[in-house]
Amino acid sequence: MNKNTFIGMLLIGAILIGFSIYNSKQFEKQKAYQMEQDSIAQVRALEYAAEMAAKAEAEGAAIAADPSKGQYSYTYKDSLLEAAHRATAEIYTLENDKIKADYTTRGGQVYQVEIKDYYTYDSLALNLVKGGQSDFGVEFYSHQMINTKNFTYSMVSHNDSSLVMRLNFDEDSYIEHIYSLPSESYLVNFDFRLVNMEQYVSQNATQFDVDWRLNIPRLEKGYDNERNYSTIDYRYPGDEVENLGLRRESSSKEITTKVSWFAFQQQFFSAILRAKNDFTSGNLSYAFFKENDPSANLMQCHANMEVAYNPEGSVVTIPFEFYFGPNHFRTLRGYDQEYEKIIPLGGWLVNWINRIVIIPTFDFLSKFIGNFGIIILLMTIMLKIVISPFTIKSFASSAKMRVIKPEIDKINAKYPKQEDALKKQQAMQELYKASGVSMFGGCLPMLFQFPILFAMFRFFPASIELRQQSFLWVDDLSAYDSIIDLPFKLPLYGDHVSLFAILVAVTMYFYSKAMLNQQGDTANMMPGMKAMQLYFMPIMMLFICNNLSSALSYYYMLSNLITMGLTWVIRKFFVDEEKILAQIQASKAKAKTKPKSKFQQRLEEAAKAQQEMLKQQQAQQKRK
Repeated sequence: MNKNTFIGMLLIGAILIGFSIYNSKQFEKQKAYQMEQDSIAQVRALEYAAEMAAKAEAEGAAIAADPSKGQYSYTYKDSLLEAAHRATAEIYTLENDKIKADYTTRGGQVYQVEIKDYYTYDSLALNLVKGGQSDFGVEFYSHQMINTKNFTYSMVSHNDSSLVMRLNFDEDSYIEHIYSLPSESYLVNFDFRLVNMEQYVSQNATQFDVDWRLNIPRLEKGYDNERNYSTIDYRYPGDEVENLGLRRESSSKEITTKVSWFAFQQQFFSAILRAKNDFTSGNLSYAFFKENDPSANLMQCHANMEVAYNPEGSVVTIPFEFYFGPNHFRTLRGYDQEYEKIIPLGGWLVNWINRIVIIPTFDFLSKFIGNFGIIILLMTIMLKIVISPFTIKSFASSAKMRVIKPEIDKINAKYPKQEDALKKQQAMQELYKASGVSMFGGCLPMLFQFPILFAMFRFFPASIELRQQSFLWVDDLSAYDSIIDLPFKLPLYGDHVSLFAILVAVTMYFYSKAMLNQQGDTANMMPGMKAMQLYFMPIMMLFICNNLSSALSYYYMLSNLITMGLTWVIRKFFVDEEKILAQIQASKAKAKTKPKSKFQQRLEEAAKAQQEMLKQQQAQQKRK
């Protein structure tokens, strides 16, 4: 190594050592400066936390412990969040003529909701949301998982129709919950607003989780009936509304597409949450409490839904809408969000009958008549009048069948053999044609009556207008009536005796007996079938109707009575059997002189060919 090389290496080493010493000093200075800035920031944060705590204390809140004294371990890294986590909550109220909604600063969420002008079955204030039974929060990642339900918000502004609550992350960054309640409305608008939260929300965040768990209380008289008509509904963007099923102990659904809203639906009241920009996906579930639940809860509903988060600008607003109110068809339809489809009115045909016929008729009569028992009577009479032309035709057909019964017996005696079946059929058709009898004439009234019967079956238990409406001995037409409360519960029957159920069974017995008497010898039933129609069906209806809404049982009873009365009127004034017999004889005489049609000729030829074939088969069998 020469001298120049050695000097060069010394110089390089000196430069490296000098640079290292200089860089180390700069790092120490930067570290000291950063520590100073962190200390200043911490002091400011503590000062701000102290300011918020003092403000909360002045408003009645208190901090459980002083963070600066180190008397507890931190749950959250940020001192402001820790202070909000440990602060005591307060209750504020929004109120109009429809609802009274209490909101807690703990999570900035609903605490209790009273539906005005309605009461529970035991005459108490109707709280669709009971205090402490709702748990609502929005969850996202901010250096650690944050769920808004775990923090106490500070109140920014409040009056009867609006309130604004705030959760600060620093002086300029915060989350706001903004609620507004319009007058004469069951809707509460809710804006979830983030202000200057870019540094606190993960840059990779594209969605937030909305989690709501709500215990729906028991509100009606009959547990089984209330449970059978309670579920969770949800609507896809568009018009399609589905539910998790009725009459189940529990149910759940994973939704992988957009959903506009979901509803925690009790028989007559619902709590609905709509995301105005749609939920992107989520999970819905419910489970029923036992009938003897000590807290008198009906069902626990849970929704964990996702909403899109688009950080455009310093202020991001995610708009929602709550509905707390009755399942009243016209009220729900008035909000133009297909909310009315949560009312279980049946499948497409039955639903159409309810929407187009039953509900408009019911609403029209309600404008002039205040007694709902009278309204049900008038509706039943109107429906029977509508189908009366088909009923008259059915009874005329039955009368003709009784008149031609001797002729039918003659045909059966004339063609007793199986090989004469075609001749027998041809003779029967000629007789029916001559007498004007239709084999399907008796089916027409049933074809029209069954959809209406199912529409009524859906309408009465779901009609809130009948809720707690009295009639005769009934105190609530939407629930079962009871004249005797049993000290025990019978399987399939219940713990009470319904008078309307008894009347349905009795009227069905006499109705069945009248129908069998009318059919007479034409009723080709086995004795067991007759006994089933006469005795088994009324007994079955006794058990079924004992727990149905009294309005529905009352309708069945009226339907039986009116049908029996209509039957007597038709037989007395519209069906003359002697006249029908004369018409049949005249038709038969005319048929004898009338040349045979080509169709009749073909039938005769087919009958002859069939007879010839049978003779050949019999001859072949004899040869064998």
